[in-house]
This record gives sequence, C-alpha cells and structure tokens, in this order.
Amino acid sequence: MKGPLFYSKILLFGEYGIIKDSKGLSIPYNFYNGALKMDDNLLEETKKSNESLKRFAKYLSNISNDLVVFEVEKLLADVESGMYFDSSIPQGYGVGSSGALVAAIYDKYATNKITVLENLTREKLLRLKVIFAEMESFFHGKSSGLDPLNSYLSLPILINSQDNIEATGIPTQSTSVKAPYFY
Repeated sequence: MKGPLFYSKILLFGEYGIIKDSKGLSIPYNFYNGALKMDDNLLEETKKSNESLKRFAKYLSNISNDLVVFEVEKLLADVESGMYFDSSIPQGYGVGSSGALVAAIYDKYATNKITVLENLTREKLLRLKVIFAEMESFFHGKSSGLDPLNSYLSLPILINSQDNIEATGIPTQSTSVKAPYFY
C-alpha cells in the first residue's frame, strides 16, 4: 500500500493569536511527512501506530456527522490487516502529526469527500475544517481542524478569523538576484 504523503505544518504568527481569533498563516512543511502503509509483520513502533489506528477507527464509527461518511468497515479491515501510519513528523511539538494522520484517513476512507481538485470555496474550506476538527478531537480533546486542513490540501491557509479562512499562495523569493557587495 503506497498512499499519498501528508505533510506537517508550520504556523506563522503563533497558536495563541489564532486561539484569540487573530490572523495567522499555516503552511505545509514537506520535510516531515507521513503515509498509510500496510505490513502483516508489524515491528514494535508500527504496532503502536496500528493499535492507535484501531482506537481511532472505533471513534470514527461512533461519529454521527451529516457532513461526512466513512467506509468504517473497510478501515477496520485494513487496520486488522496491519495498516499503520508511517510518519517522520515529530509528535508533541505542534507541527501537525495528528493532522497528517487525520488527512490521510479522510482522503482514503471518506465517501463523500471534498477533493483538492474542486473549486475550494470558503464554504467548502469551513466544512472541511469542521470535519477535521471533529476527527482530530480524538487525539487532543478539542481541535480547530486547521492542521489536518493544511495537510490535506498541501496549500498555505490564511486564517483571517476562526470562520474566515482561505487557501492562498506565498510569494517566492528570486535566487537570481545577486546580493550587494559590502566593503
């Protein structure tokens, strides 16, 4: 099983500012990433991931949400067959390890998902944010949904306020301009 990669994130302007409904910018950071993989001979580390996925799959089966439906039976069968989340994203540092996992599960098992190829209106982004917040709350108790949104879209997300977000671009810096010489 070779799935797509889901990236970590870097939040510019600070988490506390976002909590207080201030502006922020969340950008994907592809140095760290993760993907769903399958192995019937799980090592100790992959076994922990598989056990966590079992608990997460049970949690998702109990979500009663009109916004998203999951193929829970397929997810549970894949977990029983040795699926795990292979990730280089550090856990516990706020760079989006659970967000990448949530994005991977949504991408593979949501039946009526919003895709990156669609016209991502503000309403669709907010809908995804709500879905991801509910999913990621399994790991944190409460979630804004922004980390999985950033990981799923692999696009920078401009946060104007809690209910005003938009996918955006980041200007690139030209490397062809020569630095001035200082004497």
